[in-house]
Amino acid sequence: MTGREKILNLLGIAYRARKVLCGDFAVSAYVQKSKVPLLFLASDSGKDNREKYRHWCAQKNITIIDIYTKEELGRAAGNKYHVVIGVTDAGLARAMRKERQAMV
Repeated sequence: MTGREKILNLLGIAYRARKVLCGDFAVSAYVQKSKVPLLFLASDSGKDNREKYRHWCAQKNITIIDIYTKEELGRAAGNKYHVVIGVTDAGLARAMRKERQAMV
C-alpha cells in the first residue's frame, strides 16, 4: 500500500468516526477559529478557493495536503466529490501528516 493510499484510508476512518468537516461553509468557519489541525484541499479546486485556504492556513499554522483530486477526496469521504475537507481530530491529523512527510 502506498503512502497516498494510507492517507486516504486514514481520511476514510476519520470520516466514519465523524472527525472531519466537509464543504466550504463548515470548513471555513472552523479554519477561522483554528479548530482544524489538517486541511485537505483538492488539487483541481478553483483558484479562488486555493488562494483563500492557503492564506487562512498560513495565518493559523494549519497544514494543507493538496495532492488529491476532488473525486479522490469524495471517494474517501463517501460522496461523489469534495473540494475541501477539514480533519478535526489531532491524533488522526498527526498520523496523516506523518505519512505525508514519509512520502517526500
